[in-house]
Amino acid sequence: MPRARPEKEYWQTAATPQDQGSGCLSGFTVVPLAVIFISVLLASIAWKSNPIPANLSVDLPPVSTTSISPIFRIEIHYWADSISKWAAASQLDPNLVATIMQIESCGDPRARSSAGAMGLFQVMPFHFYAVDDPYNPDTNAARGLAYLAKSLETGGGNALLAMAGYNGGIGLIGRAEWNWPAQTKRYVQYGVPIYEDARNGQTSSTALDEWYKNYGVSLCQQAHQRLQRP
Repeated sequence: MPRARPEKEYWQTAATPQDQGSGCLSGFTVVPLAVIFISVLLASIAWKSNPIPANLSVDLPPVSTTSISPIFRIEIHYWADSISKWAAASQLDPNLVATIMQIESCGDPRARSSAGAMGLFQVMPFHFYAVDDPYNPDTNAARGLAYLAKSLETGGGNALLAMAGYNGGIGLIGRAEWNWPAQTKRYVQYGVPIYEDARNGQTSSTALDEWYKNYGVSLCQQAHQRLQRP
């Protein structure tokens, strides 16, 4: 969340995993054995690479996923084409942009923290103009990524410093890392290896899976349900 003013509690909208709901059975009673076997095999592979709670369907609209790494959650891939566009406009790596969105909102355009951070990139109110709609994805991306680009420039192109500046304010970049707030240390603890996995062409990310397990279940569930609405 870009800010240079009051701090918010880290990932306040996220939570630890909750009880999973049970899925629904198909109305078909007779299915060829080969189809069942292939379906189970594909589902098993998908679950291991990027698990989704059982009480969520995955019928989000099809999107292009060529601009960002496959390690990101399905909710982030919903925005793949937009991420590519926003990254180009901000002269940023699309995988860095996707990493920030993953941690900040898991792709929920209406996400809001108790500190008032808003939208896909959890931008604080004082970064918007009076005429802005903070929840408009293009506007939210423009304001948030302008701050990320400034953080990256201030940090000399160092992604770790850019993430720290994005979370805790650009003023942190000139301070010793041991003196950063705990929430900023956690932010880069997950954000940096997720970004490295994405940038290095990995097909899965232990760091992202750990973030999801510890902080992202409710956040991503909320995003998934939001994106399924008309």
